[in-house]
Amino acid sequence: MKRWAPWIVAAVFAIAFVVALAGRRGGNSNEIDGVTQDGSGRRVVAWIDPMYSMGPPHEYKSNHPGVAPDCNMKLVPQYAAESTSSGDAGAVSIPSQQQQLIGVKLATAGLRDLTHTIRTTGRVAADERRTAQVRTKFEGFIDTLYVNVTGQPVRRGEPLAAIYSPDLLATQNELILAERNHSELGRTLAGAARARLRLWDMSGADIDRVAATGKPIRDVVLRSPVSGIVTTKNAVAGARVTPADMLYEITDLSHVWVLADIYESELAAIHTGTPAQVTAGGQTLSGRVTFIGPVIAAATRTATVRIELDHADGLLKPDMFAEVLLEQQQGKSVAVPDSAVMNTGSRMIVFVARDNGTFEAREVTAGAKADGYYAIRSGVAAGERVVVDANFLVDSESRLKSALSRMNGSGQ
Repeated sequence: MKRWAPWIVAAVFAIAFVVALAGRRGGNSNEIDGVTQDGSGRRVVAWIDPMYSMGPPHEYKSNHPGVAPDCNMKLVPQYAAESTSSGDAGAVSIPSQQQQLIGVKLATAGLRDLTHTIRTTGRVAADERRTAQVRTKFEGFIDTLYVNVTGQPVRRGEPLAAIYSPDLLATQNELILAERNHSELGRTLAGAARARLRLWDMSGADIDRVAATGKPIRDVVLRSPVSGIVTTKNAVAGARVTPADMLYEITDLSHVWVLADIYESELAAIHTGTPAQVTAGGQTLSGRVTFIGPVIAAATRTATVRIELDHADGLLKPDMFAEVLLEQQQGKSVAVPDSAVMNTGSRMIVFVARDNGTFEAREVTAGAKADGYYAIRSGVAAGERVVVDANFLVDSESRLKSALSRMNGSGQ
């Protein structure tokens, strides 16, 4: 048997070669290169699996009728380029049976009022313009605290703390002595003492009282410059204070910011004044975009957008989580479903259905995407029907048709 083994192997390879050659040249009724016709009288160039017509490496193609080996689906004919009524390289004819198998669906391009909607998250922040820090402009000691807890609400002009300052006390005594000297020098010294006390934030009423009574005020009262909530308190009774020390920070939370992160791909749809709906703390408030950050975060590819809210009830608190809904009206334009547009990276393609059963690939200029539609600036007119499903399958048919056209033109 070992002596006959090489001859047996050679015979098997020969039989396989003959079978393959017979399958390739089959008969004149189903040769790819022959003038083959089916029942419709059109020239068939291939028989393909309707489930995998996307081209290599997924396609299955045969030169005779039959079934696909992987799914047992009946092969459908692929007709030659001249079988379509249009000679356009981007047009393709697909039999109705194959359209049903690959799920081709159509929609009509029409005029629509589009609204671009963006949903994102954000956080509540204090309005930086409504935050004030309370400091002294002199050195001294805290004698009395009128506001002694963080979170206490205060009104503008309300007393916060009483400060004893030897420097202020000495300047008040200078004012008293200068006021008693009615000479020109006395008036000059009195004016200088008054100015120094005002620069140290002593009120005009207190200065006049010192000059009128001749008795200095031991403690100077610090008052709140704004109405709001004490968000920081560093003042401690008996502590020494200097101009470098921040004693209180007071924030007005009746008007707050919401800082939201927007992806760079969506920034073009937002501008200053875009309406916003913010949900936080169990309530929904309306606001507007007042600022778009000039910098993109490298890690998240987002920019910070600032939304301002009037918030009189004070339920929103800094660093609270918020859900943000931005809606920008795009205006009326010709629109097609977003699934109808194929983005190849360099072009945007739409397949338009013709009356004669063919599909034409058109390059379009697409605008904003909103409400599940693309605004079409050029390429498709209102009333035309476009393919909204199985676009990749139709595109593969179009590529096959173009390839066959080139082959026929070269004489192959």
